[in-house]
Amino acid sequence: MEGKSRANTGPGEDEHYVVISSDSHAGAGLRDYKPYLEKKWHEDFDAWADAYENPWDFVDPRLEREDFDFGEEEILTGAASWHSALSWDSPRRILHMDQDGVAAEVIFPNTAPPFMPGSVFAGTGPETRTEYEQRWAGLQAHNRWLVDFCSEAPGRRAGIAQVSLFDIDDAMAEVRKIKEMGLTGGILLPMDSPLSDSPPLYVSDLEPLWQICAELDVPVHKHAPVPPQLPHAERGGPGMVAISAIENHFYNRRGVAHLIFSGVLERHPSLKVILTEGGAGWIPEHLHQLDTIYDHGKNADGFRRFLQPAMEPLSLKPSEYFQRNFFLGASLFLPSEAAQRYEIGVDKIMWGVDYPHSEGTFPYSREAISHTFADVPPDEVRAMLGTTAGEVFNFDMQLLQQVADRIGPTVADVRTRPAKLPEVPGQSMSPVFA
Repeated sequence: MEGKSRANTGPGEDEHYVVISSDSHAGAGLRDYKPYLEKKWHEDFDAWADAYENPWDFVDPRLEREDFDFGEEEILTGAASWHSALSWDSPRRILHMDQDGVAAEVIFPNTAPPFMPGSVFAGTGPETRTEYEQRWAGLQAHNRWLVDFCSEAPGRRAGIAQVSLFDIDDAMAEVRKIKEMGLTGGILLPMDSPLSDSPPLYVSDLEPLWQICAELDVPVHKHAPVPPQLPHAERGGPGMVAISAIENHFYNRRGVAHLIFSGVLERHPSLKVILTEGGAGWIPEHLHQLDTIYDHGKNADGFRRFLQPAMEPLSLKPSEYFQRNFFLGASLFLPSEAAQRYEIGVDKIMWGVDYPHSEGTFPYSREAISHTFADVPPDEVRAMLGTTAGEVFNFDMQLLQQVADRIGPTVADVRTRPAKLPEVPGQSMSPVFA
């Protein structure tokens, strides 16, 4: 209980931390996207909306309750949470942020963009040009809705736009557009899945996209994948959710290797890549593995010579590229992961709430922060809770400090361990408290 014993001693104990959630989710109500679509798509949109069903509602375990009602619940499990009005109710979100001590949020999508299958940006690709154009119009509609949503809380939101990789010219034009519109969160790459038709990140076709993102300082995000909608199959069988959970780390590892060994980060040293809600404990071991491959590739003897062409252009080790280019959206950040912070990189970690998902820490984020960071030096806590995210997403930290001075946790608050953690699963389903 070292943190508690020094809660009221030492300089700076009353300083308020600026807390920026690196992982929040929002989206319009299903039919509220219509005004953001060109009129030529309205009839098709109405037909799509009439037929839309979320194939992943069943993942919320509270469905077993006799009194469970999607229309009444606010905090729902990830893939089911598009039902919640908290996805789009800006005033309610601000109240919740203040309650949780969160000064600002980085916003991923949550609801189904027009014409997209399922509840998230995953699954099979479009089969025709018309289907592609519909889906692309739907993603752009979400991005333009998000601009308006962020404007309802000036300085406290960084919205992440969605892009498709099926037409790189369209994707590049959208990157320029979101930069003009003021979405400062960056772009979300399509979520990985066994059925995804999106190109892997190492293909040369994507080179112009990396270049423009680096030039315009637009961060590139990979977020934890979820099971895709499976055409002509009933949810893919009972093991699909468990399979998705175990593959979460796999796809993040895959993305790190793609961007490093293909030379993307050598060619674009300023490119920011963020991995969110994919855990953090796997990183030291994975970087060791990549560094070993790199070292082997520098040895021209025997079978290792086949690695040499990939390693020759690289001026840094994989772990060095990681420290330069990558950041972690560390939602669901565990005390055990905080203990690995030096191996991961203190200045790489950006704490997050995962609002409004039931696996996130709301409404117990204050408890989650002190539970994880009570024994961590304040300068390191300050970086992981806010200042790193402030730099990555260009937040006005002076403005956010004014917000934090009103609602944020103090150094003393964080140093004082919670007297009691919320019960799992009765009060929270966050693994932080498990």
